[in-house]
Amino acid sequence: MTIRLRSRTVQAALLLCAAGGCATRSANVPAAPTDPARYAGWNCERLHDESDRVQWRAADVAYAVDARVGDNMIALSLGMTVFWPALLAMRSDGIEAQELSQLKGRYEALRVAAERRDCPTPPEMMNTARAATLPLRTGERFVYEERAGRRAPAKELGMRVLAMKRDRIEFAPDMAGEPMQGVWSQDLAGNTQSDSHAPLVSWRRLLQPDLQLGQVLTGELYSADPGAVGPARVRGQVVAQGVQQVVGRSFDVAVIELFGDAPTSDGGSARLNGVMAVDRASGLLLRLELSCSNPHFAMRRRLTRVEPAAG
Repeated sequence: MTIRLRSRTVQAALLLCAAGGCATRSANVPAAPTDPARYAGWNCERLHDESDRVQWRAADVAYAVDARVGDNMIALSLGMTVFWPALLAMRSDGIEAQELSQLKGRYEALRVAAERRDCPTPPEMMNTARAATLPLRTGERFVYEERAGRRAPAKELGMRVLAMKRDRIEFAPDMAGEPMQGVWSQDLAGNTQSDSHAPLVSWRRLLQPDLQLGQVLTGELYSADPGAVGPARVRGQVVAQGVQQVVGRSFDVAVIELFGDAPTSDGGSARLNGVMAVDRASGLLLRLELSCSNPHFAMRRRLTRVEPAAG
């Protein structure tokens, strides 16, 4: 009887989802009409900067939309009870889908406005004025103390700034001076990008631009060997913010408490806790400490010095 009842509940939920459009993917969310004339007085640099900001936010919201759909489909396939609040939140006219629609429309209007002004293709590199406001320079090597757990021996991790681009910063990682495979690429909020292949613990879709005290965050942590175990789902909260001197350099620091669950090799999960400190202007990591019974997510990374660019 219980199995039949659960099966009927799932079937009913699927019909409701189909009627309400709850399985809308981000690619299917239409762009809200936006008049390009609202940007007619903007110069090319401002149009490019706003377009970058809109694309960054749209990618973040699209991820939330698709994650919601994916989680819903998984839940339904397992026969879990679907409650009305969750069902309403899944609708294609939900908050995330509405925002994504507005962002898509704004991006298209910005593109048209740039075409009308005959704006050239935006430069790949960060402009000099913006780069000058950040607490790092191309060629500098940021040196961290890296430990695989609290009692593990310390290693020296180096991150030399390769390039400062308009939407990201690229680093060449090394361990005790020996080059590591891959490039460490992060956006200007501090999230590592999908093209980062260095064998290091990393994080995606966790940090937001201009972090504020009390702000709540969600994202994923990836182990140094992502093939061995999947990502950990984490939440965070900004618990402190302010200008601090770290290794003799001034940073606008945001301190974030982290908590969540990391997957284990037997299909279970392990509790994860930690703390992260980043520079709000550049996303540069200053400190990361993770505590977890899964050794893939137990580590410490702390900035110890900055070496000047060679020559």
